[in-house]
Amino acid sequence: MDEKKKRVVVGMSGGVDSAVAAALLKEQGFDVVGLYMSNWKETDLSGCCTGEQDWTDVRYICDKIDIPYYSVDFSEQYMNNVFKLFVDEYKKGRTPNPDVLCNREVKFGPFADFARELGADYIATGHYCRIRHDGDTHYLLRAKDDNKDQTYFLNQVSSYQLRDVLFPLGDMTKPEVRELALKFDIPVAKKKDSTGICFIGERNFRQFLSQYIPMKDGDIVTQDGKVVGRHHGVYFYTLGQRRGLGIGGSADGNGERWFVLGKDVAKNLLIVSQGEDDVLFKDGLVTEGFNFITPPPAKEFDCEVRIKHRQPLQKARAEILENGDVRIVFEQKQRAIAEGQYAVVYYGEICLGGGVINHSFDLQAQNSL
Repeated sequence: MDEKKKRVVVGMSGGVDSAVAAALLKEQGFDVVGLYMSNWKETDLSGCCTGEQDWTDVRYICDKIDIPYYSVDFSEQYMNNVFKLFVDEYKKGRTPNPDVLCNREVKFGPFADFARELGADYIATGHYCRIRHDGDTHYLLRAKDDNKDQTYFLNQVSSYQLRDVLFPLGDMTKPEVRELALKFDIPVAKKKDSTGICFIGERNFRQFLSQYIPMKDGDIVTQDGKVVGRHHGVYFYTLGQRRGLGIGGSADGNGERWFVLGKDVAKNLLIVSQGEDDVLFKDGLVTEGFNFITPPPAKEFDCEVRIKHRQPLQKARAEILENGDVRIVFEQKQRAIAEGQYAVVYYGEICLGGGVINHSFDLQAQNSL
């Protein structure tokens, strides 16, 4: 390190990953500061703030590794730039991913700005991904641990936003991180990983969503309009869903499992099918608002794609359309391509970026037009 230590502000969540990231950076000689983001204001049934335990854990962690720490409230930015879009997308019958927008609109936006006010030379997070710098171009790379790779959630950031970012865990596996947490005697070494949508946590999703979107009971119908059951709010269901439909014993069925085929939000109908779900498999998709972190290799190129986090990479061919949208054709058909989710494109180890899935298609149907 230089005589004057470089300052790194680490986004602390109260979890083991950000804790180990901070401990590693301090061990490497950086001047490390912890910063906890409060993005959601709510109290539980006991009247306690739902993020209080995480903030308590952050304080314990920072005291243990002996670094200063701060808390900053970004709930207004989160509400205006992330949550409102989340609700709007659900109202359209789509399946949004607010964690992706949170990274672009909060963690690598207001958080980074606040960190610089604290004198940060770099910002760091516990994300499992890597960066390669080449002059003014900053490449987002997949993590060593492909099972934990989190580049999917960073597909909407810009190359510029990555210019002074550190990802200390990018070359590590989760078991290695757990071992380091024990070595550093970090209080949350055995804390479970958080799951689900960031601001919802472990709560009942239906109860949460019904606070913001009016829910109405409606018919569950087959493709030909036959009523086979009732739903309690069409927004709750996702494409391809098999469980929780409440129509498994329909006397008119063929005994096989039902699954969600689509939603007609305007008519408040949940559309289902039974048995073979070949109809859910599509050859390709078209995105909207595609964000290229770094320039693509050509207007049309072979690549790999994920349409959900932790999905194995799928071989595909991407074509950049005249309006900037990206058309993707997969080598193998994909099941339940959900509108509103992100399709994220990879070129080798480089995450090129991603876009919201607008619609999916069958090549045979397109060719017959």
